[in-house]
Amino acid sequence: MTQIAFMFPGQGSQFVGMGADLAAQFPLAKAVFDEADEALGFSLSKLCFEGPEEELRLTANTQPALLATAVAVYRVLAANGFRPDWVAGHSLGEYSALVAAGSLTLVEGIRLVRQRGLFMQDAVPAGRGTMAAIMGLEAEAVEALCRDASTAGVVEPANFNGAGQVVIAGEVAAVEQAVALAKAAGAKRSVMLNVSAPFHCSLMKPAAERMTEVLQAANISDPTIPLVANVTAQPATSGEAVRKNLILQVDHPVRWEQSVKFLADAGVQRFIEVGPGKVLTGLARKIVKGSETAAIGDVDTIQKVLAS
Repeated sequence: MTQIAFMFPGQGSQFVGMGADLAAQFPLAKAVFDEADEALGFSLSKLCFEGPEEELRLTANTQPALLATAVAVYRVLAANGFRPDWVAGHSLGEYSALVAAGSLTLVEGIRLVRQRGLFMQDAVPAGRGTMAAIMGLEAEAVEALCRDASTAGVVEPANFNGAGQVVIAGEVAAVEQAVALAKAAGAKRSVMLNVSAPFHCSLMKPAAERMTEVLQAANISDPTIPLVANVTAQPATSGEAVRKNLILQVDHPVRWEQSVKFLADAGVQRFIEVGPGKVLTGLARKIVKGSETAAIGDVDTIQKVLAS
C-alpha cells in the first residue's frame, strides 16, 4: 500500500490572499483562523487575506500566518478522511506538522511561532545578517567554502534543501564572500535572499536561548502521526524529543534532503505539500525520482484531491 507524507512549508511560501477562499468555503478552515485571531489578540486572518504584504512579511507575523493556513488545509483534508502516514515540515513548517500530529494544540502552536518569530527577529540587528541560496554544488563543497569564508565573519549552511541547493546564513560580509567563492568553485547560481534575519545558524543562539525557556513551559504531547524532525532527519516519537529538537532547530541547519530521503526509505511514495506554495513539492520531485507529488493549498486543489 502506498504510504503518504504530508509536508508543511516554511517562510517564503506566504502570499497576501492565502486562506481566504478556504475560510469562505469551509467552516472548519474559518474556525482555525478565528482561533488564531483570538490566541494572538489581533486579526491574523485579515493580514493573511488582505495584507499589507510588508506586514505579512515580518517574521513574527509570517510564522503564525503560515501555520494557521497550513492547519486550515490539513483540517479540511483530515475531516474528509485524507490522512498521512508521516508528517514533516520545513523550519517553521515543523510546527504546522506538530499541530497536525496532535503534538501541539493549534493555540499552543500559534503562540509558540509568534514568539519564535519575534525572538529570531530580535537576535541579530537589522542589516547585520543575511542568507543566500547556492545551487549546483555538493553539500560538502558548500560546507568547505563556508569554512574558508569565515575569516570575514560567521557563515554556515542553514538549509540542506536537496536537488543541489544549500542555503547559507551568517554575517553579510561573510555570506557575500562565500557566494563569491561558490561562483569561483563552479556553482550554477548563487542568489542573495530577501530575508530579515540569518535563520538556522549560530547567530540565532540568543533566539534559541529564549525559545528554550518558552518551550520548556509548553505543553507538548507525543505525536500521534510519525514525524521526521528537521535537525535529526529521524522520527521524533515523544513529546520530550520534539521539545529538544525544536530548541536545536532555531540555530542548527534544516536537514530537509535527508528528511525526505528517510521518508522515501520508509516506504513513502506520495509527497503532499499542505499549505501555501509549491516549494517542497518541487524539492521532493528532485530528491526522490519517480515519486508522486502534489501541492494542496486552496479550495480548487482540495476539491480535486477529494474528488480523486
